[in-house]
Amino acid sequence: MLPEVSGTETCQDRFHQRWGHLRDPHVRALVWLLDAPDLLDTHAPRWEGKIASLAIDWPAVRTWLNELEDNPAALHAYLATTPTTRLGRYAEKLLTFYFGWRGILMAHGLQVREPGNATIGEFDFLLLQGEGLLHLELATKFYLFEAAPSADAAEHFIGPNLADTLGAKMQKILHRQLALAGHPAARAYLPQPVSCSQALIKGWLFYRGWPLPSLVSSGVADSHCRGFWCSMSEFRQKNFLHSPATGFLHLPRLAWLAPATAALHEVRDHNAMSAFLEAHFAVDSIPMVVALMEGEGLQSTGQNAVQNVASARESARCFVVPDDWRERARDRNQRSVLKWEAD
Repeated sequence: MLPEVSGTETCQDRFHQRWGHLRDPHVRALVWLLDAPDLLDTHAPRWEGKIASLAIDWPAVRTWLNELEDNPAALHAYLATTPTTRLGRYAEKLLTFYFGWRGILMAHGLQVREPGNATIGEFDFLLLQGEGLLHLELATKFYLFEAAPSADAAEHFIGPNLADTLGAKMQKILHRQLALAGHPAARAYLPQPVSCSQALIKGWLFYRGWPLPSLVSSGVADSHCRGFWCSMSEFRQKNFLHSPATGFLHLPRLAWLAPATAALHEVRDHNAMSAFLEAHFAVDSIPMVVALMEGEGLQSTGQNAVQNVASARESARCFVVPDDWRERARDRNQRSVLKWEAD
């Protein structure tokens, strides 16, 4: 049995309570994919019954994960066969390893082509399910939001790179990617019929400032993982941050899944993190994810690190965007661009 958590605890609290003993970063990322709350409400009518939720035999899986933590060589070797810097591909590899261990993986990344060799689409996963196959599409998504919750709120969750919205992404998944099994060209690739096509959606949603909203938008799961977002100028003003924690950790893209833990030398104080972010935004406009870290005895040195703690763990996370992000979002004419209001 997994420990119970209260409804007031954050995604970080939940993860640390259940899996705080794990240290291998790939095992932690895999655990998060299996155990993190779903991003979307599986029962919301707008998703047409096409949102999957993993059914897991936790006693067996927990034993396997603990064994994997003690000896992660097989997982590391599998990930090393096709190294990637793309978070989506990394997550797919982790789930492929899990489905393979369960013995239900029929195919992964199976491309469907027409006779003329044009690519029609790709099955993320084909899994054994009774007499047929489950076609499962995986999406790990991170969106920023500021509008009030509403029936069409999915259009107001915008990707940090301004390239897509949650609404647009879900339309593509529901009406294009999940329809692949019905395409005539797919029949030649399927060893047996697909009985069900669903999408597994994991990720984090980021809200404007603190405190985070108690209400959630239509179609979003009540317990989804969430953080906040702010501009570089606002991050520099420490009083904008909700937490008195003096420890901050930059999370590179492949570390966006599970709540972070870090050694002493990896954690910066507020001044050092502000300088790090300013140097980044001086040459690059890509938003950055920063974890707010806490630990027993965590104290600022007033220099570039913190003292008096062997390790720290994430208590909250923040997407920091460049100061012109709002203006560029408007210029890109995204439907999800928020109607900014004065603070």
